[in-house]
Amino acid sequence: MNPKGYDKLSDDQLLFLLKKGNMRAFNRIYKKYWKRLFTYAYKIFEDKHICEDLVQEVFIKLWRNASESTINNLEAYLFKAVKYQISNNIRRLKWTASHDESLNEVVSANRTESRIELDELQQLVEASVQMLPAKCQEVFRLSRNEHLSNQEIADRLNISIRTVEAHIHQALKLMKGHILNTVISVVIILGLH
Repeated sequence: MNPKGYDKLSDDQLLFLLKKGNMRAFNRIYKKYWKRLFTYAYKIFEDKHICEDLVQEVFIKLWRNASESTINNLEAYLFKAVKYQISNNIRRLKWTASHDESLNEVVSANRTESRIELDELQQLVEASVQMLPAKCQEVFRLSRNEHLSNQEIADRLNISIRTVEAHIHQALKLMKGHILNTVISVVIILGLH
């Protein structure tokens, strides 16, 4: 098939060819979705290099697992994959209140599905925060929601800066574990269907 002919293929046709190891079909999927996926990730985490890596990882996994994967909706699959990449890397990416704000703003007007996915991710983060011990949660919220410095938090709560840092470190560690366990559970459940 002529390389330009791939531009006219539907996602289902491209997926069919991709399952057979067709590199041109993969390249067409990459060209069609890379920029949109990067923009989606970048609006949540405003770090170009990290977002490029996240999106690249999604495409690497798509290519590697193409023959075994069951994908019903390519677009939804790719956006969910980026969302899970973000979830899996949340500690390293240093989640902040501005990321929460971005989650609320990042929605294309005609994408109800995207809005639902963003809401799910935000609920997952909030559920993780609520699972923290009371003092740890309080310190984390003062840091991320009220944007107080470690010194301001220490002064307000009458604790040392080291204690503040320990609470924030513990919060990020526990949240990462909770989010990762949730994502793994969802993947296992989806794999059973």
